[in-house]
Amino acid sequence: MSERNKALVRDMVESVLNQRDIAALDGFVAEEYAELDPTPGQKPGRDGLKQLLSAALAAFPDLQFTILERVAEGDTVVSRFRYIGTHLGDFDGVSATGGHVSVKGVVINRVIDGLLADGRILEDRLALMRQLGVLPSSPS
Repeated sequence: MSERNKALVRDMVESVLNQRDIAALDGFVAEEYAELDPTPGQKPGRDGLKQLLSAALAAFPDLQFTILERVAEGDTVVSRFRYIGTHLGDFDGVSATGGHVSVKGVVINRVIDGLLADGRILEDRLALMRQLGVLPSSPS
């Protein structure tokens, strides 16, 4: 089961994020999906996840996700990832900068009946905001 759950996460990242097929999310995520650490203003359920991912893909149209490692046990899959992209649209109130970003993070998903039932996206938002120029770079 763990290998099947890892494959589900891998296939979702490739289809939905890297191939930019938000509609494909229906085949990977339960309608009542629960984002355990939602972003401010994020709607609930699968539609809320679609909203979040659509906004990210609009702001970073060349966004590419790479899963750096994945661990699964039982119904839980933990993925460490990195995404890269160019900031060409509004994102979290920040107008397009044209800057390139590279951000790491972790996603913890729970799979029930072959679909993602809930998740927690933990990304290095501080590094992202620094790369966008919203916050000063860290001291050397």
